[in-house]
Amino acid sequence: MLEHFCECYFDLSGLILCPVLGSITPLFIPNSRIRSIRLIGLCASLITFLYPPVPRIQFDPSTAKSQFVESLRWLPYENINFYLGIDGISLFFVILTTFLIPICISVGWSGMRSYGKEYITASLIREFLMIAVFRMLDPLLFYVLPESVLIPMFIIIGVWGSRQRKIKAAYQFFLYTLLGSVFMLLAILLILLQTGTTDLQISLTTEFSERRQIFLWIASFASFAVKVPMVPVHIWLPEAHVEAPTAGSVILAGIPLKLGTHGFLRFSIPMFPEATLCSTPFIYTPSAIAIIYTSLTTSRQIDLKKIIAYSSVAHMNLVTIGMFSPNIQGIGGSILPMLSHGLVPSALFLCVGVLYDRHKTRLVRYYGGSVSTMPNLSTISFSSTLANMSSPGTSSFIGEFPILVGAFQRNSLVATLAALGMILGAAYSLWLYNRLVSGNLKPDFLHKFSDPNGREVSIFIPFLVGVVRMGVHPKVFPDCMHTSVSNLVQHGKFH
Repeated sequence: MLEHFCECYFDLSGLILCPVLGSITPLFIPNSRIRSIRLIGLCASLITFLYPPVPRIQFDPSTAKSQFVESLRWLPYENINFYLGIDGISLFFVILTTFLIPICISVGWSGMRSYGKEYITASLIREFLMIAVFRMLDPLLFYVLPESVLIPMFIIIGVWGSRQRKIKAAYQFFLYTLLGSVFMLLAILLILLQTGTTDLQISLTTEFSERRQIFLWIASFASFAVKVPMVPVHIWLPEAHVEAPTAGSVILAGIPLKLGTHGFLRFSIPMFPEATLCSTPFIYTPSAIAIIYTSLTTSRQIDLKKIIAYSSVAHMNLVTIGMFSPNIQGIGGSILPMLSHGLVPSALFLCVGVLYDRHKTRLVRYYGGSVSTMPNLSTISFSSTLANMSSPGTSSFIGEFPILVGAFQRNSLVATLAALGMILGAAYSLWLYNRLVSGNLKPDFLHKFSDPNGREVSIFIPFLVGVVRMGVHPKVFPDCMHTSVSNLVQHGKFH
């Protein structure tokens, strides 16, 4: 038993302790040694990414049960414990988190000259919290940890944001997501009163009345919908992206937006299956409207970051259509676009960051003819644009096509509207690329041009490799997730 505990501890607890130790160490180093602080942060994040080879190799995709489970008595008198584990749904979100943090630290390597120590600490604390969220098997702590993620994100937007509206955007991001979660806390308290515990496994086997299921589902929906975000509670996302630094936009697009959709998959759908079936039209309607509305809104934006932000809203609402299509194709397909969404918009935000670092503007009208002055960036942008428009052979296509198949089995009209949104997505993606790359240079506005340097190109390479890898050979992803997704569908009696 002791050997089993130690094995689990060193397998996955170390995955959480690495960023914690990495965030504490810079506090004892003088601010003058900023290079050493950056190296410690980068090494801690790389160790966290490379740390868990044993869980990745020993993970058993044939079982739907949580693996590498760890528990810690937290509030024993209230029967509330600290349960951690990984299944086929959460495995790749943990890997995606550990993949993005080293890149975010590298992106801010030269740009975060002020408060460099605090930036490294905030980044690693954010990594620790997000890893814990995806491994959490207790609804109460799943409420506490995502709200804790808001604090380092609030600091990063408010301190290292690029414009004067950054404080307003930080407060808008914080208040929107925090106030929406209050309803989930009420739902958790009601579950605790009925079951006597917040253990997820016990809650999944508890029979809630239909009326109580609907109330609990609505309460959790109010929390998760803001985090996705769904229309009309999406206003905070474009503002947060526009004001955040490049590294903040990369991690915001990559991970925090998945907390809402992961909450649906982990709690709302399996715990309240009858309410989920009843609410499917309620989800389909705003999601389909959001896909069309945000796609049309994207084509009217003049800020490069806002264009990508509204595009993200459209993609995430397509994910919600897949999640609430009660079949394996829809639910399983919705996970792949979430992983792809951690790569494609992040790469696009990095492209915008390269332009902003050189020209200090993100307005579309100032750009044109970049193919002649920045050929490498134009090539990278073209690859990212193809992925954003869900071209075959890219990670986005592999995920969005099963969603359309699953949605068509449930509601052909919703599937048609979602497909129309994909066509609009291709239109505004090509329009944006054409405005940036083609046409004539505008020397009256932009004077100096330089292609991405070696460090910047090395940051882009992992994203491009990941997009092509998922698009060309995606078999490993459904193989690991299929059993967990099938169990989710069967548990909810959706079949």
